Amino acid sequence: MAGNPDSLVVSSDPGHPANQICELCRKFYTLGWVRMNPAADQFTPPLTGRRPLQGHWDWRRDHIYIAPSGVQKELLQPTDMFVLNYDTKAYIRRPTSLKPSACTPLFLAAFDRGAGACIHSHSQWAVLVTLLVEQEKGPSGCFEISNIEQIKGIPKGRGKVGNLGYFDTLRVPIIENTAHEEDLTEALEAAMEKYPDTYAVLVRRHGVYVWGDDVAKTKTQAES
Repeated sequence: MAGNPDSLVVSSDPGHPANQICELCRKFYTLGWVRMNPAADQFTPPLTGRRPLQGHWDWRRDHIYIAPSGVQKELLQPTDMFVLNYDTKAYIRRPTSLKPSACTPLFLAAFDRGAGACIHSHSQWAVLVTLLVEQEKGPSGCFEISNIEQIKGIPKGRGKVGNLGYFDTLRVPIIENTAHEEDLTEALEAAMEKYPDTYAVLVRRHGVYVWGDDVAKTKTQAES
């Protein structure tokens, strides 16, 4: 593996992180979550995987798989993936013609809190809800919703058993956008500390970050 970095991303196993990221980005494209960012000429969502959907094959838990910036995510291939060593924060596989996601510091913030996967999208619905909350509650407002079936796909919180119920209240913090993606890190971390049970943070006029224990749960939470 050390002599051939491509062995980190080339696998016939559909559950391998590099394969999962490409497949999920294609699916998210059909949902309209992949929108061009004219300022940066990049597409979203980058999705980062640290743990497998199924644990039937062996790979190192300290490897983080990250989609590149500046490419059409629905056309991603496993060989486009960056691989980061979580402990050293050094890239152990880095495609020479591509740029790593500017969202990487934000993904790491989720992993530092025990996440196994993280999705960032520019969903138009996520953007819309940040504007509606601002109009109703002001810039410090938090998105809150209850009495709706979809929140039953969201866990109650880190270290808590089970998911939210129909009569529970889901709260998702909202942070303000910045000119550069990596500059969101401090605000994202502060929101995580203020709302320790959250599995998502909305970014006003931008999109949403969603994380979970593994790829399957993160996908479910993003869709909810």
